[in-house]
Amino acid sequence: MSEILLNYINGAWQRAEAPHQSVRNPATAAVLAEVPLTPAEIVAQAVESAHAAFLEWRHVPATERVQYLFRFKFLLEEALDDLARTITDECGKTYAESVGELRRGIENVETACGIPILMQGYNNEDIARGIDEHLIRQPLGVVAAITPFNFPAMIPLWFLPYAIATGNTFILKPSERVPITSAKLFALIDRLNLPKGVLQLVNGSKATVDALLDHPLVRAVSFVGSTPVAKYIYSRAAANGKRAQCQGGAKNPVVIMPDADMEMTTRIVADSAFGCAGQRCLASSVAITVGAARHTFTESIAEAALTRVVGYGLDEGVQMGAVISAESKARIETLIAKGASEGAQILVDGRGKTVRGYEAGYWVYPTVLSDVPPESQIAQTEIFGPVLSLMYARDLDEAIRLVNARSYGNMACIFTSSGAAARQFRVQANAGNIGINVGVAAPMAFYPFSGWNESFFGDLHGQGKHAVEFYTQTKVVVERWYSGWSRQF
Repeated sequence: MSEILLNYINGAWQRAEAPHQSVRNPATAAVLAEVPLTPAEIVAQAVESAHAAFLEWRHVPATERVQYLFRFKFLLEEALDDLARTITDECGKTYAESVGELRRGIENVETACGIPILMQGYNNEDIARGIDEHLIRQPLGVVAAITPFNFPAMIPLWFLPYAIATGNTFILKPSERVPITSAKLFALIDRLNLPKGVLQLVNGSKATVDALLDHPLVRAVSFVGSTPVAKYIYSRAAANGKRAQCQGGAKNPVVIMPDADMEMTTRIVADSAFGCAGQRCLASSVAITVGAARHTFTESIAEAALTRVVGYGLDEGVQMGAVISAESKARIETLIAKGASEGAQILVDGRGKTVRGYEAGYWVYPTVLSDVPPESQIAQTEIFGPVLSLMYARDLDEAIRLVNARSYGNMACIFTSSGAAARQFRVQANAGNIGINVGVAAPMAFYPFSGWNESFFGDLHGQGKHAVEFYTQTKVVVERWYSGWSRQF
């Protein structure tokens, strides 16, 4: 019998009397666990205990709050191998990708340990004679994060450390597809001896999310996922008077100039397009070759796709794992066929394949579509799988027009040895994350994870100073003190 996962509410593990859903290993289709779909009344219990904890937690000095994060970082390092194997088993990515994800998550814990400095306000003496003015930052209260399947450890850690370091209490609702990693994170959190209610884990699906969005004591919501769901969560949160930061989908282009180092470029773009089976919001999904780069890059990327080793992510030498579910596999393969019907050529076809010994897994091999019409639906649709579309431009100006002719704006990259071309691209490309000779422009934890257009809804992004601003509200104090209180009004 598979493991029954629990919620973590008010400092204790609790079984939810609710329907449960199976969690499967994408490489084997084996059931790993059963996750509860928590109803609204249990969500309300979590929110109310978080609010009660907030009333005390907000007054704990920041220097004391971060001591829990220093300990958490140590526990994460100690459990890194077990966590990475868990991520691979329930998410499908390779072990190396899982380790990389954890490293990026731990960087956010480290950055949040600087809250005593990051949270500082500012002040001026004598804004008028004898009057001083100060700006201070105070926590919001109960905050929540709704996180996706593709980075089950890293994305919760975009939010959790900053939220509690700034004095809030925090509720995590992980993806019901990958809840085991979150359970293991909270097993570590349980060892921190935090005050009850400061950190809580509530599993579930849409009804669980709606309960968080509608509860009046939840002050802010963070989300990462598809654009349609990001719009839904942003609008419902805003209608309920909450702050929201909602990361949506992407269709990330890379521009390849004729003067690019083609060997390096091919390797990096292949890693970007096919790494994590293309299931990441910063995956390169469109490659736009300029001029003479067309022939060389097309040949080299096709070879890279054909030779990439696909399999179970814990096996030796595997470079790409499975997609998350049978439904995702079917959707990706349908979109590949859609691209062909719209005029694209299937240069490398990753459909209809299996991995020996893991025939039941959800396998889509690397796929390359060439001659993709810019006006086609496939050119604009987020596939979220290991599919790279090739387009062609005569010059950089035309390439930038193709980059900007899309509704998303998460990331755009250029490969070139020309500083002038790189600068033009940096200035003119409409995306929140720009890469120069890198395939995944993933910002460090001390920079915001930016996103534009329909890739992001909100004002303040995750990570770094944006996270501090999102999780705090500013209070301005104007004060005057008389030297002698005998002069009363």
